[in-house]
Amino acid sequence: MRIFAILLSALACGMPLASQAQTETSHALVLHGEPKYGLDFKHFDYVNPDAPKGGQVTMATIGTYDSLNPFILRGVPAAGLALTFDTLLTGSSDEAFAEYGLLAESIELPADRKWVAFTLRPEARFHDGKPVTAADVVWTFETLKAKGAPFYRAYYADVLKAEALGERQVKFTFGEAVNMELPLIIGQMPVLPKHYFEGKEFDRGALEPITGSGPYKVASVEAGRAITYERVADYWGKDLGVNKGRNNFGTLRFDYYRDAAVVIEALKAGAYDFRQENSAKDWATAYDFPALQQGMVVKEEIAHQLPTGMQGFVMNTRRPIFRDPRVRQALIYAFDFEWSNKALFYGAYKRTESYFSNSELASRGLPQGEELKILERYRGKIPDQVFTAEYKAPTTDGSGNNRENLRKALELLQAAGWSVKGGRLVNSEGQPLEFEILLDSPTFERIALPYAKGLERLGIRASVRTVDTAQYQNRVNDYDYDMIVGLWPQSLSPGNEQRDFWGSDKGKEPGSRNYAGIDDPVVDEMIDLLIQAPDRDSLIARTRALDRVLLWSHYVVPHWHLQAFRTVYWNKFSHPEITPKYALGFIDTWWVDPAKAEQVNAFRRRGN
Repeated sequence: MRIFAILLSALACGMPLASQAQTETSHALVLHGEPKYGLDFKHFDYVNPDAPKGGQVTMATIGTYDSLNPFILRGVPAAGLALTFDTLLTGSSDEAFAEYGLLAESIELPADRKWVAFTLRPEARFHDGKPVTAADVVWTFETLKAKGAPFYRAYYADVLKAEALGERQVKFTFGEAVNMELPLIIGQMPVLPKHYFEGKEFDRGALEPITGSGPYKVASVEAGRAITYERVADYWGKDLGVNKGRNNFGTLRFDYYRDAAVVIEALKAGAYDFRQENSAKDWATAYDFPALQQGMVVKEEIAHQLPTGMQGFVMNTRRPIFRDPRVRQALIYAFDFEWSNKALFYGAYKRTESYFSNSELASRGLPQGEELKILERYRGKIPDQVFTAEYKAPTTDGSGNNRENLRKALELLQAAGWSVKGGRLVNSEGQPLEFEILLDSPTFERIALPYAKGLERLGIRASVRTVDTAQYQNRVNDYDYDMIVGLWPQSLSPGNEQRDFWGSDKGKEPGSRNYAGIDDPVVDEMIDLLIQAPDRDSLIARTRALDRVLLWSHYVVPHWHLQAFRTVYWNKFSHPEITPKYALGFIDTWWVDPAKAEQVNAFRRRGN
């Protein structure tokens, strides 16, 4: 009966019935396997469907903002804007890669995945009451690809066209290359109102809220200082199974601060409500205060199963000094993680040794099976160690005496043509090896400064410079840096975003996440292979192969990771007993408990 109804809908929207016999129609898309939740599921397992709505929540963020358009390169967008825009599909936080209908009520997909069609829900509305139409979807796609941030051109590179087949049905046609995740990528696309942008320049940042269709809308703007969102009382999608128990806060405010140390003190003073702590030192030492001792503030570590990706000091290979991989490897040897973990992080972290760490996608042991066959194609074009050794970051005894690793670093530097003269490391032309470590927060100075001190022992001068958020973002967008702290988050189903991370073409466009400036045709081919993986086993093998090549090319000085979220919050919240495997879910699934909130407010009024 459900399929029959969808066929009638397709006829009404103008889609030829001949294509229906070759397609499957579903409420969900998954990359591999079957969706966990059936057609008429009531809610996700990790939510409380009866969670109360309402309450005021304040969060803190660092820096400033000057734009309410998060889709373009120009300007710094305000925090939280994604809450105002609905997407065609929405993801599940307890599956590897599954998406369920949000704006779209059904999805049609052929066996060869050469196109995907979405039928929009008739009740879907923008905040101004106008319906979300196929014309809006087509306009959004074409505009993001033409005028949006470079990320969208990479992400949608294999989408040939979008076309409206009726008022509520839209079809996306893909290129010849196999791209298994492309239907899901299109499902993640936010849909913008074409009518709102008539007479406006899309790629010009402004502080005027864009009309959305999501569960929240912008309530007030204090340029550069704060932004407040309010829950849309008549939100069109509030009763959908994908939304039950979600988006529970009444208002959500983001306050901007200039300094991380001030942010912590502001939390303790009750200026805002929730903080995710990323500093091991602050987690261990900064929260011993009366409100915590009296139970008014909660300090909770919540385990997760997320891939932790790669964070590290990224060397910009667009700079001549970083083009030799032996130099890059030497700089890895100069970083003493064990000392940092012991002296700075209270032993909290594990060293990252994969771009896909904390997941089955991370390379391990020596390559075998399909992974080895892939790598054999490129023998002689990729580092020999890919075939002979499992990647392991250099280690020390943690004493602070990194002499052995510095000796190995010097050997590599000398092999690359550098030598020590007058206490400085210079090349054959007498030019010194020196560079700048660019930061956007003082938080990382305590890691970067000891690292620079270790480099000094090799005769390398590394200066550490911290700049404001706007200047930092502009310099990163233009690749105007020597070394930065870079982060590449990963999902359980990597795909098209890898082009933006490592692709040669993207590394030449301003604003990509190819921070290292990788320009390698082998890496480009391996990305394509990963995107075209026909099943889960192939995806794992191809991802591990790419991981090995990236690791042994020494583009970053690997940092560390933690397999849990560290949270500190005023005790006004409750959250479901079942937490999502792959997300924290604070804004998504928590709620303000009225009784707890009253106790917290009374405590704050007393000034305790």
